[in-house]
Amino acid sequence: MKKWIWPVLVIIFLLGGLTVILIGQVTLPQENQETVKEISEKWGESAHADSEAEAFIHWDEDDPPEVPANCAKCHSGYGYLDYLGEDGSQFRVMDTAAQTGLTVTCNVCHNKTAHEIETAIYPSGAEMNAPDGTANCAECHQGTNAGTDVESAVADLPEDEVNADLRFINVHYALGGAVRFGGEVTVGYEYPGMSYAGFFSHVEDYQVCTDCHDPHSLEINPSECAACHPVVSDYASLLDIRMDDTPDYDGDGDTVEGVYGELNTLHQILHTAIQQYASEVVGDPILYGSSYPYWFYDSNKNGIAEEDELNFGNQYASWTPRLLKATYNYHLILEDPGGFTHNATYLIQLVYDSIADLAEAFPVDTSGLTRPE
Repeated sequence: MKKWIWPVLVIIFLLGGLTVILIGQVTLPQENQETVKEISEKWGESAHADSEAEAFIHWDEDDPPEVPANCAKCHSGYGYLDYLGEDGSQFRVMDTAAQTGLTVTCNVCHNKTAHEIETAIYPSGAEMNAPDGTANCAECHQGTNAGTDVESAVADLPEDEVNADLRFINVHYALGGAVRFGGEVTVGYEYPGMSYAGFFSHVEDYQVCTDCHDPHSLEINPSECAACHPVVSDYASLLDIRMDDTPDYDGDGDTVEGVYGELNTLHQILHTAIQQYASEVVGDPILYGSSYPYWFYDSNKNGIAEEDELNFGNQYASWTPRLLKATYNYHLILEDPGGFTHNATYLIQLVYDSIADLAEAFPVDTSGLTRPE
């Protein structure tokens, strides 16, 4: 049985001011009887409620101040309500800009349509089952591009020839809802002839987003992981989780480190291989930066990303198909910090295959690396 509250006025303090939020049709399961006040306090401290975050204010100074249609679904509460058709528009059609000024408030996820949808549609076109309300999570935490976009961009082009029409393809960020499904939604660039892991099935009680993430604070509770993973005592020790039968994927001889360490070392190897390929095959050294457009020319050729090089005017443009594929997968790994828990097998497969493909063009030592099957 569930207790329905309609309507409830919740008074919470946000950013030092008094904010009043009208919550519609809030469902409080009896087995988890948090009060509305407790829920509101959790939400108020979450990223979904951060009204000063760049994700929500990026367009405030535009003329007019509005969130473009291709961004609005996830960067405006008004936009997601439009996507759901809760404003009277067509269901799952996002073709108009949205107002600024609304974060992911209670009614964005707590409305009739949001409660009923059980599938999420991904940039690749795949539609996946996501029950218990988590379709709403997956609709935004999926990125804006897929490996199929990379495949289309490089189709029939010579692998190692620079093509002026190519541009870096950005998968976007916060991809956990896509990485979890892996090859079933083709979030990464998947190399022809290789097999890729699909949905990562965790233990029975931890299968959907809100089994691990509190639906309002978005946080996870490491103590719940410790029941099966004794190595876990706090957030930092989540990085130490490793199954007994995990191979030494990165070939460094460390069979104790967490699977995060395996993925991280492979990721570093891929970064080195990308830089070597750009220098030795393309002839234009490349750097990675942590902000858009992410890839830049290494002007002084020292291999170090320096502040004066990380600017829009210095963005990398000497793309070959082989380089575009590898950089897409490299960037994808960074855009899901929890990827080692969401689907480590899939991510390691992507990184391994990216390294192996670069090795087709110039010498890369892959002898100690192991690909998960």
